[in-house]
Amino acid sequence: MRALSIALVLMLIVLSGCSSGGNGGNSSEGSSGNSGGSSGDVTLTIYTTTNDSAAQDTLKSIADAYTAEHPNVKFEWQFPGNDYENILKMKMAGNDMPDIFDTHGWSKVRYNNFVADLRDQEWVANLSDSMKPIVTDDEGKVYTLPLNAAKDGITYNKGILDKYGIEVPQTLDELIAAGEKIKKESGGEVTPFFFSSTDPASLAQYFDMLATPLLISAEKNHAQELLDGTFDWNNWTPLPAKFKEMYDKGLMNEDVFTVRESDRPQLFAEGKVAFTFSAPTFVPDALAINPDLKVGIMPIPSIVPGDTPTFSGGERYTMAAWKDGKHLDVAKDVINFFGKPENLKKISEVTGTPSAMSNVTPDLGIYTEYYEKYKDIRVFPYFDRVYLPSGMWDVMQTTSAEILSETMTPEDSSQFYKQEVERLKSQQK
Repeated sequence: MRALSIALVLMLIVLSGCSSGGNGGNSSEGSSGNSGGSSGDVTLTIYTTTNDSAAQDTLKSIADAYTAEHPNVKFEWQFPGNDYENILKMKMAGNDMPDIFDTHGWSKVRYNNFVADLRDQEWVANLSDSMKPIVTDDEGKVYTLPLNAAKDGITYNKGILDKYGIEVPQTLDELIAAGEKIKKESGGEVTPFFFSSTDPASLAQYFDMLATPLLISAEKNHAQELLDGTFDWNNWTPLPAKFKEMYDKGLMNEDVFTVRESDRPQLFAEGKVAFTFSAPTFVPDALAINPDLKVGIMPIPSIVPGDTPTFSGGERYTMAAWKDGKHLDVAKDVINFFGKPENLKKISEVTGTPSAMSNVTPDLGIYTEYYEKYKDIRVFPYFDRVYLPSGMWDVMQTTSAEILSETMTPEDSSQFYKQEVERLKSQQK
């Protein structure tokens, strides 16, 4: 009888051990400090929108530091580039998300039902006042870790502007005039504006950035009409019309349909490109080619008379955890590790972007003077994240290429926008 009692006790101990986390981590506990409480080997998949090699290397090095502390945890990195959004949409449809993924500005609108609540993580208390409403909701749920903050305008080759005596343009007309001057005085050796149709986001970024000064930032604006569905899409036409004008005037690269986004650092480093509608995340690669390169950052120029320049903002790169992931506790522990001040500082510095945390002060080197100079410039959320339904980014990409190839007129593109906005909104009701 005593032997039977001892056997029962031993069995209870074994069963207790099995139920305390030996299944690889289905728990939704917060950071545990011991690889999320998981025993056995764990491989986490991480999907990110990061395209720049220097930023990718920094993310991997931080993950390697985590593995050094938790040898049982390994990582499978995925950098899908242009296919990121479509891949994630398919994964959402199949409820088969990566363990950790970049919400790229859509944490609350698109991914809200797929992300775990991170409110108990250490970094949450240090979210900047401007970032807090972007990644949290009224109930206190924290959707994603912002690895850095977007304060995006136009990145330009300062050496070129200095050479041709060009002041930083304040309006879109001034920007185009600067492009014409550069093209003429360089004898066509310098391309004023870089775009790549092989990376459709390069084209769509123009529209997403300039939609704010056209429709939102001026005192008299169309914000409410866009939100309530009464917007007259003929008011959109000036954007594609200017875009086509830039192409027709030869102000963007002639090989726009074949040049690769990965060619931009080389072209920029060689002084063959003056302006690019993007954050300076590609600049470290350009500086590796030409250490003497002079780079500037400028706000997005105004369009409406009487308005002033602006920045587009929000989170840049992020990390969210799939709420149904098999190793959720480990994934959350990894995110908390990335959220350490020293790691966020590295990410901000390599991408040349501000931090989303009040306790992180990155040394932004050549960009510091510009962020200081423009510290009082208004920052608006990216246009598509507020005023367009999910799915319109694809429309922005495809129509921009069609405008350049003349298979769609600027006027036609505005009506197509109207049609697609109505269709996508009806699907999301």
